[in-house]
Amino acid sequence: MNTMNRRDFLKTASAATLATLAAGASAPKLVPRADRMIVLWMAGGMAHTETFDPKRFTAYETGLASDKVLSTFQPIDTAVDHIKISAGLEKIGSVLDRGTLIRTYQAGDLGFILHSRHQFHWHTGYAPPLTVDAPHLGAWIAKTLGPDNPDVPAFIDIGQRFDNGEGEELKAFHTAGFLGSEYGPFKIPFPEDAQASVQPPKGMTPGRFENRYKFFKKLAEKTPVGQEGSEYQKESLIRSMDNAHRLLTSPARKAFDLSQEPKPIYDAYNTGRFGLGCLLARRLCEVGARFIEVTTEYTPFEYWDTHENGHTRLVDMKRTIDAPIAQLVLDLEERGLLDRTLIVLASEFSRDMMTEGKPNNEVKNQVEVPAVMTEMKHYGMHRHFTDAGCVLLFGGGIKQGFLYGKTADERPCKTIENPIKIEELHATLYHALGIPGDHGYITEERPFYTTKDGLGKPVMELLA
Repeated sequence: MNTMNRRDFLKTASAATLATLAAGASAPKLVPRADRMIVLWMAGGMAHTETFDPKRFTAYETGLASDKVLSTFQPIDTAVDHIKISAGLEKIGSVLDRGTLIRTYQAGDLGFILHSRHQFHWHTGYAPPLTVDAPHLGAWIAKTLGPDNPDVPAFIDIGQRFDNGEGEELKAFHTAGFLGSEYGPFKIPFPEDAQASVQPPKGMTPGRFENRYKFFKKLAEKTPVGQEGSEYQKESLIRSMDNAHRLLTSPARKAFDLSQEPKPIYDAYNTGRFGLGCLLARRLCEVGARFIEVTTEYTPFEYWDTHENGHTRLVDMKRTIDAPIAQLVLDLEERGLLDRTLIVLASEFSRDMMTEGKPNNEVKNQVEVPAVMTEMKHYGMHRHFTDAGCVLLFGGGIKQGFLYGKTADERPCKTIENPIKIEELHATLYHALGIPGDHGYITEERPFYTTKDGLGKPVMELLA
């Protein structure tokens, strides 16, 4: 008598249920305001009071009480009379009249705070762990809208490596999930080397490369159903291989070559990997990419993940993002693309000096904050704050020069007007692209939606 162990049973069951995916689910009926999306991801926790929601400024001095510090940067004027942001973001401030600033994004209550869990929640709309392989926001868009240019990957991820801290956890949501490999991200960790990702490996002749492609495709076609997933997943993998091969022979591949940019424009973006990622995103928009994410990269205790030296680190982070983001907005506007491109700047949560979590739902502290500062490294926002955070939107049918939400002027600087959670934020972004919040597909014999349980409602006040 044959027996089946638990792992084999789950693999077989998964293959059977994934085969029921409704590839022809009802098409969205909304009129889209945007054709594509760029997410500018401030990975690691961007403090709202240090960036786009400044509070009372307090300069550093030895002996300063930690609980007296709300902002370590001076507020500055912007192109919108009633909106101030923090020093170091002057160029973004100069284009703020093209966008909407949300100050009251509330991250989910997921217990002990882990960056990868909150990033998973933000990018998929679902809190882990899940029994369903949830797709990334970009995969939903790639699947539902399809490619704008069939030669260009519909979902492109720029700037994130997966061979450093929490790489496996990050991989968990950088995926198309049950939607299939063809809708997953085309990954470019180093934008300055993007051209290498769209040409055969160095030293490989065109003939040898073509033979290898044919070999791998034949191998995939012969893989038994159930060994690597359902028939649908197998076909999706083969289509993803075909898509990649087509890109390598398409004129669109020239968009990946940043050396073709005029030097003054290249230099305006070149603040590092993130800045060049923004330049690459602009070039990819011009050839028909549907969804692009550019990240400052999440690496534990680096970049926006400020567990100490918060003020000093943010001086560098602002220098990294300020010029390229403003240049991206201006370049898209000049090329007539901004109106149909939705730009989203966001982070998994904010930071505060004293509160870990939410004021009414604090969790275990992960950072020791001294009552009195004795070194410059104590100056800045070092704990994870989930009650209010900033999201900046440009283009794609979004209101211009608009401010949404209000936070308290004294600690805790929590949301006091117009909170917005991930379901509402995602529903708004999807709505701008013509996708309803209750749009979904069938997997494992049940529906799975773009927003949790299909209940996300767009905040229409944000849309023009």
